[in-house]
Amino acid sequence: MAPRIVLPFLAALLVAGCGASEEPAGSGEVAQLVVRVDPDGSGSGRATETRLRCSSARESAVCAEAAGLEAADLAKADPDAACTDLFGGPETARIVGELHGRPVDARFARNNGCEIARWEKVAPLLKAAG
Repeated sequence: MAPRIVLPFLAALLVAGCGASEEPAGSGEVAQLVVRVDPDGSGSGRATETRLRCSSARESAVCAEAAGLEAADLAKADPDAACTDLFGGPETARIVGELHGRPVDARFARNNGCEIARWEKVAPLLKAAG
């Protein structure tokens, strides 16, 4: 009779464990980033820089924006992608730090349609530095 009781109990424990998620590596914060924007892209103008540290999305609007991003959102554009030949401006930017416990080091420009789309995806973070 004991196996009839033990097996359902073990099955319940196994199912309960399936929904658990692992904590991401790192600090456990939403974001700890340094955001630097160079308005003329050449380094000769005055670049602006801000440090963003968010423990939760509720801290500010920019923290909410950061919470909605994943490290993959900051990845480089696919080099084989067909991008429109548009120039969105000379600005460049760099975002370095941790996002959801994952390291990020991303550079941004506005020199074609794919890069402009990447810029727009993180624009709230870039505006925080401006």
